[in-house]
Amino acid sequence: MARGPRYKVPRRRRREGKTNYYKRYRMVLSGKLRLVVRRTNKYVEAKIVKFNPRGDETLVAAHSIELMKKYGWKGSGKSLPAAYLTGLLIGLRAKEKGIEEAIVDLGVYRSVKASRLYAVVKGALEAGLKIPVSEEVLPPEERIRGEHIASYAKKLKEENPEKYKRQFSELLERGLSPEELTSHFEFVKNNILGGAGK
Repeated sequence: MARGPRYKVPRRRRREGKTNYYKRYRMVLSGKLRLVVRRTNKYVEAKIVKFNPRGDETLVAAHSIELMKKYGWKGSGKSLPAAYLTGLLIGLRAKEKGIEEAIVDLGVYRSVKASRLYAVVKGALEAGLKIPVSEEVLPPEERIRGEHIASYAKKLKEENPEKYKRQFSELLERGLSPEELTSHFEFVKNNILGGAGK
């Protein structure tokens, strides 16, 4: 552990790996609303946040668990398609509230090209939200639609049925064949667009 008269103890949230104060300071100085994207072991969540000296104010929020409860999603709550749909949801809700643009706040996560975090951003962009982000960091359309999962599931089912049942047990229990994930994704996307994110 670092010691000495010049050592400065980092702030508590930095020590806990929750806040990068340097990045946060720069975002707050911009004066723009932030699209805050976070993930857990099971879900993805997104919020449009406004800085307030007393504490950040959440204007709109979306969580991937809503996809299952309101829109009929049977896939994983943490998958790339679920992340995109959560982004689409937050984007539609933001537009309804008159929010036109935001900047991305990934917190302490590393910026990884084509990751779930950027799938949320792509969903929000396609809902009409203006977000300054490079096109090359966004996931390609086939991954957004879950084609990579469907093709892997089809191959695994032929080569190793036992492993297929183990690996996709959660989806199978919910009544979804992973090979049909792409068409299921389109069905849920249309549900969200039909309800305009409500």
